[in-house]
Amino acid sequence: MLAVIKTGGKQYQVKQGDVLAIEKLPKNQDGDKIVLTDVLLVADDKDNVTLGDPLVKGAQVEATIIKNFQDKKVTVVKYKAKTRYKKTVGHRQEKAEIKIDKIVI
Repeated sequence: MLAVIKTGGKQYQVKQGDVLAIEKLPKNQDGDKIVLTDVLLVADDKDNVTLGDPLVKGAQVEATIIKNFQDKKVTVVKYKAKTRYKKTVGHRQEKAEIKIDKIVI
């Protein structure tokens, strides 16, 4: 079974057993069970595809948070020529690694 979910402003194609890194969900600890209800598409093994308008009604994806972590540092540099202006800022995005347990229609 296959599903397309939306979380953190991005869309992910997931199957049961997949492990993926998404943007951190608020107030969740390692090992917590979560339910993702923004399911855009569900397809089973027999070519039956259900598209949402915009979401599939009653469909949800159950997952477990493996760990919360910070992504690699991204360096942002602002520079203006001939004015002696240079500013460097670093950013590390909060992420969560999740494992897809079950897709429920």
